[in-house]
Amino acid sequence: MSGGYAPVPKPGLTALLRVYLGLTAVAPGLLTRMARKGHAAQGAAPERLAERVGRASAARPEGPLVWFHAASVGEVASSLDLARDLERKTGARLLFTTTTATGAETLARRLPQAVHQFQPVDTPAAVGAFLDHWQPDLACLMENDLWPRLMIETDRRAIPLAVINARASRSRSRAPHAIRALLSRAALISTQDAATAAQMRGLGLDPARIMDTGDLKAAASPLPADPAALERLRQAIGTRPVWAAASTHPGDEGAVIAAHQTALQTHPDLLLVLIPRHPARGAELGQRLGQAGFNIAQRSTGALPEPATQVYLADTLGEMGLFYRLAPLVFLGGSFGTEGGHNPYEPAMLGAAVLHGPGVANFRRAYAGLTQAGVALRVLDGADLGRQVSRLTASPVLEEMRANAGSLLDAGADARRKLLARLVPLMERKTAR
Repeated sequence: MSGGYAPVPKPGLTALLRVYLGLTAVAPGLLTRMARKGHAAQGAAPERLAERVGRASAARPEGPLVWFHAASVGEVASSLDLARDLERKTGARLLFTTTTATGAETLARRLPQAVHQFQPVDTPAAVGAFLDHWQPDLACLMENDLWPRLMIETDRRAIPLAVINARASRSRSRAPHAIRALLSRAALISTQDAATAAQMRGLGLDPARIMDTGDLKAAASPLPADPAALERLRQAIGTRPVWAAASTHPGDEGAVIAAHQTALQTHPDLLLVLIPRHPARGAELGQRLGQAGFNIAQRSTGALPEPATQVYLADTLGEMGLFYRLAPLVFLGGSFGTEGGHNPYEPAMLGAAVLHGPGVANFRRAYAGLTQAGVALRVLDGADLGRQVSRLTASPVLEEMRANAGSLLDAGADARRKLLARLVPLMERKTAR
């Protein structure tokens, strides 16, 4: 196409890639069966299974289209604000593909104007049908969910391709030539940290196409909150000190209960806002808290905290931004069990200091950066959590941690602007006539 996007220089396919492409061409049923099982296990709508073999369930919107592939909840969260930026800047419509149903649910809740489809399996028929129908003007693949045929075919059709928010990966050292052959098809690669950028350069990729923006989760907009609901809660709580235990799992909650019992000895009017990761567990948790001797109020019943309330059980969906605005100190769950932790930037963006247990493999770099900056603190167990909540509540140290959160996140505020400045020209070259 005259004036269109020029594919980037790239090495030929390696033997490993040729074997993969050959096997998935002659035996596509292997990937299709895996997708069918995964779709059912996730509880996704059966009628949408066809999307996974490239059969679209929606019409392509008119005009320019930006496609984001964000495998699951974490990748969706990383991409939302960048997608909104591109939508505002270019007027393009948004298409998202996810692998998981939870990713699709997150997208529907937080970016309802986007079209969603499940990711096509990496077979010739599915990938071809997907690209034939949607014909995106820009493809943004989030983090490390990179499928060979999807990348190769996207590039072959002269669709500008960007890998966004890439993180370190062992596969780059195990199969460097194959990974280089794939990533060389990207006109732009943004990385979560300098170490990943160095890893990319070590593959022999063009340094001019690599930019270390830092983790986009740290540059995301704060979670929203209903102002009226926030004001009602603030009036109900008054001047009482508050801490929150957010996104908790069964492996966290014993420690949280013990910690609150300890902290109440030092701060008798302290209120705990307990936010289970899965609100459906509210009844079970309410019973457990009652057995522990706490006076509780349960948000799912419409109750507000009263002066005698010791634990406010926030067993509702989509209100995390509300509770992070109320609590200056937040313990993030999934870190005493095997879940791997949850996103610490979300409370930090709203000015909260962050406590966490040892198990934060999913966000190790994020927690390390926040700890170094004086925003986050690791606790070993329930007893340690209780000591830290007691020490930090209403203290100058807590205020210092909160101030550090503001300074750290201000420093990353221009990451999306820099990335947007590189992505928009790619799209403009593709759509130029």
